[in-house]
Amino acid sequence: MIELSADQLPALSRWFAADSPGATALAEHALVSGSARWWADRTVEPRALAVACADHLLLRGEPTALAPIALAPFAAHYVRAPARFLPLLGSAFDLLVPWERMAYVHRVAVSPPRPPHGVTIRRLTPGDAPALTALAADMAWVHASWGSPAGLAASGHGWAAFRKDRVLAVACTYFRGTAYEDIACVTVPEHRRRHLALACVTALCQDIAARGHTPSWSCSRDNRPSRLLAWNAGFRLAHEYVHHLTGQPARRVAGLTV
Repeated sequence: MIELSADQLPALSRWFAADSPGATALAEHALVSGSARWWADRTVEPRALAVACADHLLLRGEPTALAPIALAPFAAHYVRAPARFLPLLGSAFDLLVPWERMAYVHRVAVSPPRPPHGVTIRRLTPGDAPALTALAADMAWVHASWGSPAGLAASGHGWAAFRKDRVLAVACTYFRGTAYEDIACVTVPEHRRRHLALACVTALCQDIAARGHTPSWSCSRDNRPSRLLAWNAGFRLAHEYVHHLTGQPARRVAGLTV
């Protein structure tokens, strides 16, 4: 596939619906965050289009326009694509794992819980980049869709629970669309079960509503803590879907002998 520059992108309205909650907001988010990459089978009148942000990928168009080797850059990605792409994905990678997902939409107003003594819930500012950088490596995914801790801190789309200068929990818009903003959140392990994430999510939801958008929430069917937090924050199930985690390029695709 050919990587596209911003001035080469086709009109996206026919490729990606803006009225569906969940990871489909990735395509619109890619236009504002500056942390995404686009590919097509050709630059003029493309037949297949891909957009990747963080470790998520959306595929649209006609899979017959692509050879398996064209997907090699998308190893270890979570892929959302129409079912017609599955044979191509299966040929392109040595592993293709389906993940059942649940997409929620914010429906019920919730009063924010009172934070513990000494903890402040507030919007992230550019000066908070070092505090986000200090989060454990396994929590770094929370700012991946903004490109870096500094990107999230400066975005105006994140809220956090602070004790002095330390971040204890973060909730942010992970993918911002024109209709929905899909939320992500993390809490430092030793500060869980103190309603810090709920307080951050509640503040963020009020922010999103003030922008005229609807908060959405996506998680694995097996992630009970995430589902419970979503429910307590006022989210209700909208639909279920499946995305696929890709492995490494198949050996025949990578040009190796089996």
